[in-house]
Amino acid sequence: MLIDTHLHLIYKDRLDYPWLTDFEVLNRDNRFTTYTRDAARLGISGCLHMEVDVAEPLIEAETALIGELAEQPGSLMRGAISSCRPESDGFPAFLDRCRLNPLVKGFRRVLHVVPDAVSTTPTFRNNVKRLSGTGLTFDLCVLPRQLDLAANLVDHCPDVTFILDHCGVPDIASGAMDPWRDGIHALAKRPNVTAKISGVVAYGDADSWGLDDIRPYVQETVAAFGHDRIVWGSDQPVCNLGGGLATWVAATHALTADWTTSDRAALYRENACRIWSL
Repeated sequence: MLIDTHLHLIYKDRLDYPWLTDFEVLNRDNRFTTYTRDAARLGISGCLHMEVDVAEPLIEAETALIGELAEQPGSLMRGAISSCRPESDGFPAFLDRCRLNPLVKGFRRVLHVVPDAVSTTPTFRNNVKRLSGTGLTFDLCVLPRQLDLAANLVDHCPDVTFILDHCGVPDIASGAMDPWRDGIHALAKRPNVTAKISGVVAYGDADSWGLDDIRPYVQETVAAFGHDRIVWGSDQPVCNLGGGLATWVAATHALTADWTTSDRAALYRENACRIWSL
């Protein structure tokens, strides 16, 4: 059974997602009822919600919505990774409020949608450092060219647990391994970083990718981080760009077919349960 550490839910009647206007293929609801049905068929036994970059004033409203879904009888929802603005002077107060909510398991600020300078300011870095000792994680969503930027942030916050999203977003469609490979191995030298094997089917050629296209990137990520520092995520609904949730689950099982039982269990659920106390 899988723990999905990267589920995006979209409720356009409840929240505002400004970025979706430029991504028509994703500009539609992705509701928990549909995901729950599919998860039951695919062997997903629990999930974490990953923030969807709602309009900034609605960040806490997004968490409240996920809280409602978590309270439903038999809900698969185990927690939320909240959006945040570490570049803001208001972050400390925001963090204090989030720490009162056991649903919040960590935070993310997508760094490839803002200037690189945003994450290099003392305010940003010191605010992320406030997560030290809290048990709350920080997701790194960066492009390969930004892996050095991610490493610099991690070095400033050695006592924060970081999660690298989507294997570092490799350019699978082009078949390029560098500079992504060097950046992955350099980042993996930091023991407080875990890699998320999530949704990489979306980065292959949508019409022609096969297992042999994505396998080298997954294998390289696992070689860099080891089986004790990887977790699994769907990246639903973004994974629909590469075939959908069922396709990604099937690919995951195929890619790990020759792993030991303990290594599969570590990726599928045990590492996630340990990191986020699920």
